[in-house]
Amino acid sequence: MQAAQHFTRLAPTLLMVVCYAVAFFFLSYTLRYIPVGIAYALWSGLGIVLISLVGYLTFGQKLDFAAILGLALIIAGVLVLNLFSKSTFH
Repeated sequence: MQAAQHFTRLAPTLLMVVCYAVAFFFLSYTLRYIPVGIAYALWSGLGIVLISLVGYLTFGQKLDFAAILGLALIIAGVLVLNLFSKSTFH
């Protein structure tokens, strides 16, 4: 969204729309196998981590210790859900 500059730049706006459509497609696909609460937790948690990484690498946005700790806890939660929960498929 930042690169689209409030939807005034066509190429980044179209790329963003395509990426959102792909993300929602894969989210809807996983709902065949995973309960909606677990799927949404994984989707949103990984989305937060990946967007933070993109912001850091692409836009030079800095993360303080609290942000890094929070992201690490999100990753830990996703790992716990995937490795130990019987609600997800393995």
